[in-house]
Amino acid sequence: MSPDTKIRMYVLCALFVAFTAVCEQILIPIQPVPIVLGTIPIFMAGVVLGPKYGTISMLVYILLGAVGVPVFAMARGGLAILAGPTGGFILAWPFTAACIGGLTRHFGYSTKAIILSMLSGNILCYIFGVVWFLFLTQTHVWAALTACVFPFLLGDALKIIAATFLSKRCRRLLQ
Repeated sequence: MSPDTKIRMYVLCALFVAFTAVCEQILIPIQPVPIVLGTIPIFMAGVVLGPKYGTISMLVYILLGAVGVPVFAMARGGLAILAGPTGGFILAWPFTAACIGGLTRHFGYSTKAIILSMLSGNILCYIFGVVWFLFLTQTHVWAALTACVFPFLLGDALKIIAATFLSKRCRRLLQ
C-alpha cells in the first residue's frame, strides 16, 4: 500500500470516528440500552474501510470515549460507560466492523452479500452486548433479551438497509 493510500485510509478512519460520534447523539433514551443511530457507521466502516481500517476506526472511537471525550450516547465518555450495562455493545464494535469487512471482502459487495454481512455483524454485537449485560446485571437470559435485543430488531433491520445503501454509495464515490 502506497503512503498516499495509507494516509487516505487514516483520514477515512478519522471521518468514521466522527460520523460514529455524531450518530451516537441521535437517540431515543430508553433504559437500560438507548436506541441510537451509532450502528450505521459501524456497519458502514466494515464495508467501506474493510476489516483492518474499519476495526481501527472503531478502536479509536472507543479509546476516545474511554479517556473521557463525550462521544458515547448522550454525550458521555469515560471508562464507567464501558464498564456499565451497555459496555459490551460498544466493545463489540471493532469486532463487528472486522466481521462485516471480512465477510464482504470474501463474498463480494452485492446488496445481498452486504446485508448478510451486516446481519452477521449485528448478531455478533448482540452476543457481546447480551453476555456483558448478563454478567453485570445477573439477570436471566430472557430478561436480557427483552431489554437488549427485542426492542431493537426492527430498528436494526432498518439501519442495515440504510447502511447498505449508504455503503454502496460511499464505495462508488471513493473508488
